[in-house]
Order: sequence, then C-alpha cells, then structure tokens
Amino acid sequence: MKVKESSVRNGVRGLLLGLSVGLPIFLNSCANTDSMPHGAASGEVSRTLPIGDSSSPRSLGAPGDNALAASPEYFRKPSPRPGYATAWGPSLSSRMTYTSFRRSNDTPHGGIASVYYNDKEGVAEMTGRDYYTSTGRKRAANGLVEWGMRSGFGILRSYHSKGKRYVVGRRNAKYSISLKNNSRSRLEVVVSVDGLDVVDGKPASLRKRGYILAPEQTVEIRGWRSSEEEVASFMFSPVGGSYSHLKHGETRNIGVVGLAVFTEKGIDPWSGRSADGPRRFSASPFAESPLRQAR
Repeated sequence: MKVKESSVRNGVRGLLLGLSVGLPIFLNSCANTDSMPHGAASGEVSRTLPIGDSSSPRSLGAPGDNALAASPEYFRKPSPRPGYATAWGPSLSSRMTYTSFRRSNDTPHGGIASVYYNDKEGVAEMTGRDYYTSTGRKRAANGLVEWGMRSGFGILRSYHSKGKRYVVGRRNAKYSISLKNNSRSRLEVVVSVDGLDVVDGKPASLRKRGYILAPEQTVEIRGWRSSEEEVASFMFSPVGGSYSHLKHGETRNIGVVGLAVFTEKGIDPWSGRSADGPRRFSASPFAESPLRQAR
C-alpha cells in the first residue's frame, strides 16, 4: 500500500509512504527528568527554591527556616491529569516518496472533522452519559472521505453526543487513523493528534501539508514520522507519558484527533475530470452575437 504526502506551495514536493512493522525506537527527550544521581540519597541533594524575593533563594533544608511552612506547593507534587493521551510508541517501517499537489483553495473541504478520545470514565463524563453509538468509519468532508480510529480487531466504536464524536481507548494499546477516499480524484489529508501534526510532530496547522490519498484508496496512518524510513506508533497512555507532554511540555490539546481534507485544483473530486462546468454554462448556443441584425 502506498500513500502520498504533498507540499505546501506549488513546486514543493510531498511524501509517499508504505507501512510495515519494525524495531522499537524512542525519543531521547522522553527520559525521566526527575531522576536523581546514582548513589545520592534524597537528603544529600542540595536544592534551592525562591521564597518571597526570587533574588535571595534559601536552602530547602536550612535550619530555622519557617517560611516554607506557608508554601506547601513546594512540597506537593502536581497530581497527574486523568484520562488518556497519545505516547510516542515503538517504530514502524514507513518509507517516503514525493509528489506534487496543488490545493483548490486554502479552506478544508467541508470544514475540520474531529474525534475525541479518552478512557471509559472520561468519555462518560464528557458525554454526560447521554449518547448514541455507531460502528465503522464515519463520513467527513461532505462525504469525500470516511475515517475512524482503529485499534485491536477493528474500528473503535463511536459515541455521539451533542454533535461531537468520541471513542474509548485502552491503556498501552496501539492505534491507527484509518482513512478511505470515496472520491475519484486525489485528496490531501492533514491529520493531527493531540494538537500535533502527524508528519513532523510539531504544533499542527492548516498551512502544513499532509498525505495524498489516491482515488478510492484506503490507508492507515499509524504514527508520527520520525524519519524518511519510519514512524513512531500511536499508543494510548496516561497524560504524563504522552508525547505532547514529554516533548513539548503541553497538555492543552490532548485527547483529540483532527482531520482536514483538501481537493486538487482544477479537478472535480466526484468525476475525477477537469472541473470545467462553469465554462460550459457560459457557452452560447449561437456563435453570432444576438445584437447583430439578421440579413
């Protein structure tokens, strides 16, 4: 299976990738920053914290220091945010090739689609337990594509509530974003996870480019791209272990997958032919101007 990814501006190339399982790799930035030096007891580590005036920090263990008694936040470790986010998982083989693609316009066709995910308790809280369910992929971009989150043996069940769509994840389970192109033309799909672009792992933007889906093609986006040969698999995880938190120190946009679809300039997506309909409507049934008098 091959998928293409385009570039943002005319003349810039895009990517084509194929997926297969590879060996696990991890980001160096995911190392635990709270670890202590080997052989050092907690009482042997010297730490200073600002109290009042930040220009005169005091030792945390200074004798007779009662100022900290009124600052319990210095002793209390922040509680982890509940629910799920997405971790940088084991790597999968995914080679890239390049192609060109010109968007018909800068606005996503049919708007931006979203799927919210969480653990079972989190989805129940977000929906207020007032929802209906459905199975399989769901349509987006006015029917041009169908999409969903795949994990385990199939597409995760969708929970619909107040115009939004939710899925329940399972801790440490890998997942992919399943996309099907229903049209007869190429489409560009820009996908984000936890507010991060799946291609470069940085904050997502509609100005960035995505994968190119061939007509009537189905593809699985299985992870963030880590190189031209591999992607790091998506994996449900606690918020503290998420890629967004460990790499960017950000948890504001966790728990959501976004999709924006762009059509190709000059092509009717449903017929796959040049979009010359407006020109045909302006065609005249008589070649001679009607203002000219008949002889």
